Amino acid sequence: MAERNYTRQLATIISIDAVGFSRLMGLDDESAVAAFEERRDVIADSCSTFGGRTFGDAGDSIMAEFGSPIEALRAAFDFQGRIVTLNSSVDEAMRMPFRVGINTGDVIVREGRLYGDDVNIAARIQEFAPHDGLAVSETTWHHVKDKTAAEFIDLGEFMLKNIALPVRVLIAGRISNGSAPAAFVAAMPPANGQQKLSPKGPPAIAVLPFRGDGGERDVDYMADGIAEDIIYGLSNTRWLSVIAKSSSFQFRDDTLGTRVIGNALGARYMVSGTLMRNGGQIRLNTSLADVSNGRLVWSQRFDRDLVDIFSLRDQIGAEIVSILDKEVDRAEQARTFQVPWESLETWQLVRRGRWHMNRRTRGDTEIALDFFEKAYQEDPNSSAVLNELAWWYFWRAWLRFGDNDDLNKVEQYARKALLMDSLDARPHAHLGAIDIMRGEPRAAVEHLEEAIHINPSFAFARSAMGSARLLLGDAAGAIPFFLDTERLSPFDLYRFHNLGELAAAYSFIEDWPSVIATADRSLNLSPGYFYARFLKIGALMRSGREEEARREMAVFATRHPDFSEQRVRWIPFADKAANEFLIGNFEMARASKMIEAGEHQLQL
Repeated sequence: MAERNYTRQLATIISIDAVGFSRLMGLDDESAVAAFEERRDVIADSCSTFGGRTFGDAGDSIMAEFGSPIEALRAAFDFQGRIVTLNSSVDEAMRMPFRVGINTGDVIVREGRLYGDDVNIAARIQEFAPHDGLAVSETTWHHVKDKTAAEFIDLGEFMLKNIALPVRVLIAGRISNGSAPAAFVAAMPPANGQQKLSPKGPPAIAVLPFRGDGGERDVDYMADGIAEDIIYGLSNTRWLSVIAKSSSFQFRDDTLGTRVIGNALGARYMVSGTLMRNGGQIRLNTSLADVSNGRLVWSQRFDRDLVDIFSLRDQIGAEIVSILDKEVDRAEQARTFQVPWESLETWQLVRRGRWHMNRRTRGDTEIALDFFEKAYQEDPNSSAVLNELAWWYFWRAWLRFGDNDDLNKVEQYARKALLMDSLDARPHAHLGAIDIMRGEPRAAVEHLEEAIHINPSFAFARSAMGSARLLLGDAAGAIPFFLDTERLSPFDLYRFHNLGELAAAYSFIEDWPSVIATADRSLNLSPGYFYARFLKIGALMRSGREEEARREMAVFATRHPDFSEQRVRWIPFADKAANEFLIGNFEMARASKMIEAGEHQLQL
């Protein structure tokens, strides 16, 4: 793994967000961008004047770093006042106010960017600020309360998304301008229900202790270990709230029933299982239930040889985490169809968008974007929304062979998602994927290592890592990542692509039977996937199966009449000889077909 060059330091972070930017873009996009850039320059100037610096611009959001909390608050008051003056000179409909959140704490610094919970807290408390107003955390307030001309209104403690401990939030107002902060509070929108989890919001899942069947102590230990691994793995998916082991493991006796235990834990979904040993094998039966109606959502039996207990735990635990992630996602997508459009909140908008996205038709993907954009308008700082938008534009960029505008949008949304939650594997994986698309596989490896480190069960990140290694010329090293993806996500909607990459890896080690078999599996899932059939044709020729290759070539020509070798030359292999190797295999079949056609003409 690449060496990480991190430093830690105390800093005061300002999170700054343009209010109503999406609305203004809809009215007049050029004027909106010009207004934002003008105000961004004002913000940067004020921050510089008071000893700070801006970093991490992402769309309509800006972050700034200060060594002193006092100077950070002074800078915020300064640029807010200047922006109010700017807004007063334009029509009310085109005004662009900003909200500000300030927090002081420990941060990780890497290549000029700042990460950590205290960065995330600044972004979260910014959502409590009124338009043209400031919200500060208690840690910042303690530093500035007696040293600045400011008044504060205490809003109390809130549980913030992905932050373990409650955070006390205060609204700050400048005394000298005669504007009491109480007036700001009166104009504030509600705090988005941050103090308690809404039953309509993201679901919570509880993993009960697995029961050992047979009374053997070592089986009981293994059962508990697998359940613990699942809790850890699910917590790394980030979009699921996972009930802590200290709570869920209180219910070793499940005779109370799914609904009673689930309601006691505040969970919408519950996982349970039994483990038994029979000689040199173990059998694990596990299931997922919907607490709201008591129905079984999913169940599966796992039979494994009992060899290395620790690697066995890792393997089964990772596999179950990947399956549960997708099964809960599927159940949540279905749940949104029980709710009228007008009642859909951010979480349900995302799930509905994912349902359409998974249908993979052109019309459905456009509908999916509508849902994601609606969710973004509702909550522009939601990491779930930002990640879905990043994935949407990445998928379109892939279809368009690396459209640069789409890749820039992926990067914008992914970097903003990292500011919201630096321990989410998804934006790291998206950044790695766009590095691959941009022909920079070495840069991709570091992002993908980070994603896999955060969430070892993340199949997409493992598949992308395989692609990066393949592009760097390490086909043998890529194959285990593609095989891991097959194990972790055997029913993945985009599995055809992973199998196509695996077929390419087998091509470079000249394992032609595996190329043909793997390409066939890909084509069974997506018959129109050109790359899998392209690789299969080359492998058939290299195997001496010319007649089969010519038949496949006829199918290929029918399905892809506009095919150009440039589509394969676009693939960003570090060594372009790799592109020519694959093209050469395919060209053997094309030449064979031409010879056959010429012989046929001679016979006539």
